Order: sequence, then C-alpha cells, then structure tokens
Amino acid sequence: MSAGTGLAGLHLVGLQELRKNWGWFLALGIILVVLGMIALGASVAMTLAGVFFFGWLLIVGGVLEAVHAFWREKGWGGFFIDLLTGILYVVVGFLLVANPAASALALTLLIAFFLMFGGLFRIVVAVAVRFHNWVWLLLHGVVNLLLGLLIWRQWPLSGLWVIGLFIGIDLLFNGWSLVMLGLAARKIPADTAAAVPQPA
Repeated sequence: MSAGTGLAGLHLVGLQELRKNWGWFLALGIILVVLGMIALGASVAMTLAGVFFFGWLLIVGGVLEAVHAFWREKGWGGFFIDLLTGILYVVVGFLLVANPAASALALTLLIAFFLMFGGLFRIVVAVAVRFHNWVWLLLHGVVNLLLGLLIWRQWPLSGLWVIGLFIGIDLLFNGWSLVMLGLAARKIPADTAAAVPQPA
C-alpha cells in the first residue's frame, strides 16, 4: 500500500459510523445551539450558574483529594500535599458557592487581565519575531487586548455577564460545528463509507 493510500485510509476511518449516526450529531448540535442562545439571552443567570457549578466541582474534587490522602499510607511523601490541596479546593469551592456574584466579579477581572497581558505578549512576539503568517498572531493579540480592555473598563458591571456570554458563545459554536458535521455526514455516499477498510 502506498503512502498516499495509507493517508486516504486514515482520513476515511470511521466514515461508516459517522454516516450511520449523522442524526445524533445533528440533534446534539441543535440542542447546544438552543442552549447557547438561551445562555446569551440570560448571560447574568448563566454567569451565576457557571460560578456556582464550578464551585461545587471544586468542593467535590477537594473532598476526593482529601479522601485519597487518607486512603493511602500516611508515610507516603505526598500525603500532606494531597491533603492541603484538597482543603484548598474545598475552601475555594465554598467561597464560590457562598457568594457567586462576588466570585464572578473576581473571575471576570482575572479574565480581563489574562486577555490584556496575553494580547500584549502576542503583539510583542509577532512584531519582534515576524515569522511566517505573523500578521495572524498580531491580529489575535490585538483582539485579545481590546477584549480585555473592554471587559476591564466596564468592570464591575461586566462581571455579571462576561462568563455567561463566554459560555453561551462556546455552546453556540460547538453546537453549530456539530450541526455542520451531521449535515456533511448525511451527504456521504453509502458506497464511499462501505468501501472504507475496517481495521483488522
């Protein structure tokens, strides 16, 4: 088998399954698009719900980490690291759950600074190094910097909707990509999918 045939075989692996289950991809994509639109329309509620959910994830993770520390031998060198990490997760989780609005404000400020400093870093690297397609890195940096500045300028008001907006956008794009995948899979010819060599 030639290298080109091998690459084509790798590219076509799973086409039969994809074609057979295209409806599930389409349905899941539509559900995610609807959820994304709801999240965009209720970004404040989604922000608070997201912070609340994240807090409970930290609490559960912290409890499991602490249980793991006691489950293993106490003589193990990582006992105190596991225990302290678990306690830290639980404490931070309870802080998030107890006051999701204040937690959302703090997280939004961190997001704004992350976007601003990340954008500045990308701009400096793009201008200083100027490797192939450096303009795209520069554009990425400018967009991140502007987005971070916009969030920071509107803070603390932006703390009530930014996280929910980001969750909604992510759901929307993820759902739309699954819808497109499902529609494309539906159009795969049956003979093409059936001709794919199955792994031995």
